[in-house]
Amino acid sequence: MTSNAEMHQQEASPLIACTIRREPDGFDLLIEDMEEALGEQWGDLGFSEALMFFNQPEANTLEFISMAIDAEDEKNLALLGEVIAQARAHGIKVILIAEDVSPSALHQLLRQGADEFVPYPLPEGELAAAIDRIQAPEPEPALAEATPGKKRAKGDRNGAVLVTHGLAGGVGATTMAVNLAWELATVAKKGEENPKVCILDFDLQFGTVATYLDLPRREAVYELLSDTEVLDDDAFMQALLSFDDRLQVLTSPGEMLPLDFVNAEDITRLIEMARSHFDFVVVDMPKTLVNWTETVLNAAQVYFAVMELDMRSAQNCQRLKRALQAEELPVEKLRFALNRAPTGFDLNGKQRVKRLGESLGISIELQLPDGGKPIAQAGDHGVPLAKTAGKNPLRKEFAKLARSIFEVGAEAEAETAD
Repeated sequence: MTSNAEMHQQEASPLIACTIRREPDGFDLLIEDMEEALGEQWGDLGFSEALMFFNQPEANTLEFISMAIDAEDEKNLALLGEVIAQARAHGIKVILIAEDVSPSALHQLLRQGADEFVPYPLPEGELAAAIDRIQAPEPEPALAEATPGKKRAKGDRNGAVLVTHGLAGGVGATTMAVNLAWELATVAKKGEENPKVCILDFDLQFGTVATYLDLPRREAVYELLSDTEVLDDDAFMQALLSFDDRLQVLTSPGEMLPLDFVNAEDITRLIEMARSHFDFVVVDMPKTLVNWTETVLNAAQVYFAVMELDMRSAQNCQRLKRALQAEELPVEKLRFALNRAPTGFDLNGKQRVKRLGESLGISIELQLPDGGKPIAQAGDHGVPLAKTAGKNPLRKEFAKLARSIFEVGAEAEAETAD
């Protein structure tokens, strides 16, 4: 033990944990919680001291470290990463205690091997709960979970994945995702059972599903995305928010995150978990193609590419097709949805739609009418269109589409049962 480190250890008691912090008088609440949880079986070190201490005999009994960092520590991410790496190399688990640290810095440290993240000031009982989690014995892997990538999803469903992807800003992809999800959640007629539906907002930077449904953005979403390897049914369901007790929503995080904050494996785990608990999983994608777009495309039963009758949508549609074809991805899964399409009496507009499809070599299968001001009004009130303008022509198209999808799903389920 270095002479500068104040150790809280009785001679007869082995040292099982250490706090590691930049200043010896910072993070007072952490010190109080450590004393309450561990008595005197813990020590207190600086970052550089920790690197030396890991190699000393006294460190052999260490089970975990609580590494406390704030915004000023972001200047030394390399040192923090080395502390985590050395701890992991010695079989010591890491709890991050973070105050005012940027999401990108937290992401980097969690990727380097930190086991748990707890915000500071510490919520009551949260440190003790984190200690319990890291001290819990590893569960024996079941045979069904032995294959890499298979998750511990215990849901009894096998939901269909419906994706919305806007080909340009403001084309209405999120409007479609929210309203289609709501119509599916309320689609049942008399004598039928409504399906279970959830929305996953995968636009980690500018996702607005929460805004459209007047839902808060919670820290639980960030924690879920930070470490999907430990994802289980309880953690997933607790991260969801309920809208009107009919629709479950995984909002985008409260802070803007890099789009590579998650990878293809993370997205696969989230989608498979959602499918195991819901009949329909609606995914709202960012407009940007990312390294996990392929994952979502392959998982989707239907991938709605939402566009408008303008040049930017046409050009982006062409680019999207070329990108998917270059990677030999299933372009045939794309279903092109034209929002604010011309009405039946606008013959000139209908001709423009026909020429657009021919020039791009696509079939525009879904033409959604312009819903007008009620669309913005519904969004401002944080409710689906059905609740404020049930007779709106756009709402009627969403209801018709939801009914069609529901009936196809019911037919497929009946065939499987036979």
